[in-house]
Amino acid sequence: MADSQRQGTRIAMAKQSRPLSSAETEILRFVWQLEPVTVQEICDAISKERPVHYATVQTLLRRLEKNGYVHHGLKGKAHLFSAAIKRDVVVKRMVGDFVGRLFGGDPLPLMLHLVDQADLNTTEAH
Repeated sequence: MADSQRQGTRIAMAKQSRPLSSAETEILRFVWQLEPVTVQEICDAISKERPVHYATVQTLLRRLEKNGYVHHGLKGKAHLFSAAIKRDVVVKRMVGDFVGRLFGGDPLPLMLHLVDQADLNTTEAH
C-alpha cells in the first residue's frame, strides 16, 4: 500500500473514532441497503415506519460524510450517497466498543447472554 493510501486510511479511521448516534446508525443502515441512494429515498424508506423530515436526514447524511462513513456523487441535481466504509468494519468497531463499555472487554458474558436469549426464544416459540 502506498504511503498516501495509508495516510488516507488513517485519516478516515480518525474521523470515524466518534461513536455513531442511533439516528446516524439508522441512516447508515439505509445507505448500506439502498446505495447509491438519495436523501428522498431514505426519507421514503423511514416514513414507512414513522414520520421523518427531509432536512433531518440530510443533516445526518452530511454528518456521516464529514466523519468518513459515506460519500456522495452527483446525478443531475441529485446527490447520491454511498457507504465509504464497509458494514463489517462498523459492526466490529461498535460491538467492540459495546463489549468494552459494558463487559470490560470480555465478550464471554455477552455470548452467554445471547445464547440464553436464543434458548428462551426457541422455548417460547414451541
